[in-house]
Amino acid sequence: MYTANAIRNICLLGHSGSGKTALAESLLYMTGAIDRIGKNADGNTVCDYDPEEIRRHISISTSVVPLVYKNIKINLLDTPGGFDFSGAVVEALRAADAAILVCSAKDGITVGFEKAWKYCEERNMPRFIYISKVDEDNSDYNATFNALREKYGNKIAPVVVPIWDAQKRVTGIIDVLNKRAFEMQNLKRVEIDVPAGKESVIEEFNDALKESVAETSEEFMDKFFGGEDFTYAEMIKGLHKGVVDHTLYPVLCGSGVTCLGSLMLMDHIADLLPNPVEGNYHKATTADGKTEEFVVSPGGVPSAFVWKTVSDQYGKYSYIKVLSGEITSDTTLVNARTGETEKLGRLYSACGKKYTEVKALACGDIGAIGKMDRVKTGDTLCDPRKVVSLKGLPYPAACYSMAIFPKTKGQDDKVAAGLNRLNEEDPSFKLTNNAETKQMVISGTGDQQLDVLVSKLKSRFGVDAVLEPAKVAYREKIKKKVEAHGRHKKQTGGSGQFGDVWIRFEPQDEQDGLIFAEEVFGGSVPKNFYPAVEKGVQEAIQKGPLAGYPMVGLKATLYDGSYHPVDSNEMAFKMAAILAFKEAMPNANPTLLEPIGALTVTVPDSYVGDVMGDLSKRRGRPMGMTPDHEGNTVIEAEVPMAEMSSYAIDLRAMTQARGSFALEFVRYEEVPKANQAKIIADAKAEE
Repeated sequence: MYTANAIRNICLLGHSGSGKTALAESLLYMTGAIDRIGKNADGNTVCDYDPEEIRRHISISTSVVPLVYKNIKINLLDTPGGFDFSGAVVEALRAADAAILVCSAKDGITVGFEKAWKYCEERNMPRFIYISKVDEDNSDYNATFNALREKYGNKIAPVVVPIWDAQKRVTGIIDVLNKRAFEMQNLKRVEIDVPAGKESVIEEFNDALKESVAETSEEFMDKFFGGEDFTYAEMIKGLHKGVVDHTLYPVLCGSGVTCLGSLMLMDHIADLLPNPVEGNYHKATTADGKTEEFVVSPGGVPSAFVWKTVSDQYGKYSYIKVLSGEITSDTTLVNARTGETEKLGRLYSACGKKYTEVKALACGDIGAIGKMDRVKTGDTLCDPRKVVSLKGLPYPAACYSMAIFPKTKGQDDKVAAGLNRLNEEDPSFKLTNNAETKQMVISGTGDQQLDVLVSKLKSRFGVDAVLEPAKVAYREKIKKKVEAHGRHKKQTGGSGQFGDVWIRFEPQDEQDGLIFAEEVFGGSVPKNFYPAVEKGVQEAIQKGPLAGYPMVGLKATLYDGSYHPVDSNEMAFKMAAILAFKEAMPNANPTLLEPIGALTVTVPDSYVGDVMGDLSKRRGRPMGMTPDHEGNTVIEAEVPMAEMSSYAIDLRAMTQARGSFALEFVRYEEVPKANQAKIIADAKAEE
């Protein structure tokens, strides 16, 4: 078992296709954890083991690979780069203490890299930058490095630089700190002489590192200006402090395919990145509701945070990060969310899909517990002596919704049950039953996430499901006051049915449902039948006259009628009220109402014109624009919800995924006459 000082929890972040999984594979190979390097295209990597990941050649969830290097345990968390799977990135960021941001020498700074940087900034997370694919065709290390320097300033410090041959191909790398050069021969690292003419470049970079080290303490500053050289230990100490304090972002490079730079990356992870005690800062809520800083301490009472759940055909695993004390398989902890006591049971170390049973997990380590049925992602498990709850995971807003239903009728329960199981694993999507439109609606971050969920429903639970745009919950109301007569008379053998009413219908505010009143004089309708009349109107307004949508903003006043001493009953008066409603509505100038949403879009300034143009096509009304002082503009507008079903995908396309938005319902408004005919026709066709 490794102590907290000998553990590093690192997440790999970056754009889809930047080479994160290939890098993880090369680190596994170089530490002897695997004996051959898998390829994404062949579907045989350790990290991408889910059938959907193999089929699509992309990462969908975060996988954990523990590496042991120089007596240090490195828990590497390989995250998906696709924006639809950012929920998995949020989970990994909570478990990691530092990040390696991967950017390819072929693509430079991508949107995914920018987002990863922003995630780290928000969480104050120490980070390395790893420039991948340096030895591939059309790669340009210099252009990528210069772009990083330009965007993020002088804190970007190269600690590993490539060596080029005359054809500008990368043949090896230089360790700037130790002034040594290496190349790969048959996946083995071989030291070579520093190429002629490279000494001056190395000196320049080495001096820049010394300058960075000097800035980390007064003692080092005096030494630096006194012209003294730093020892290797002092360089490491200063660089480590610079990384932890965010005054330094080391840049490394290499290739996941040839493993160039992989061992050097691990040297730097071990030396420069923080251990769990120095790492992520946590806030906790105590039992009495106070917020306090949570200190990660090996000597404290046991506690752990559940940051991810895997729920597959083999069972359920709750992935935890131990935040204090030590946890063994017979430890009993309290779930801060439920207050229930949980006896842990079997503990595992996970490597991709392989689980190895372990006796204990030390403070700072990452592992999994099997069969914890009542435990969810985001739960804090603590010692009964100190129950605290860590902040939940800030999943991205579910902004893309579709209706989901089974291909085969009658399997709705199977779809719901399957999705509830999948929701344990991916809490970033929501499932709601819309009673009004009678649809099951699934909401997530984009079309790819929902598509994966539909595929998993079929492969894991044997249910074929279909996605369709969710119906919009329209309303109907009247604009004119009308009076109508309703008479229900039925004569059969024995006693008949007789109900006779005059009702006045008037428009009210949309917020009001049905307002029922009566102004009957002289007992033309006995009081005991008033509730039946109200019930009749209440039933009738469930289906409006235009397209069968519920009616709002209606006042119905019963003001006259007649009755029969024998044949009148509640049923007859209820039917009479329905008939009066049906007679009145066509003459009351009925109209359709649609839900209007308040939209807040944040986009880089350069995209404002495109976004505004698109909003006008969606019948949007701009309400204001404000700069956020980070090069973005926040646009506020009101838009009909009916026009927004594909907005998550369209905004992504318009802004190269740099835009984000929030949309919430505010009120109902009349649909323009030109748009009403189609809505009415569609509703009738569906009937």
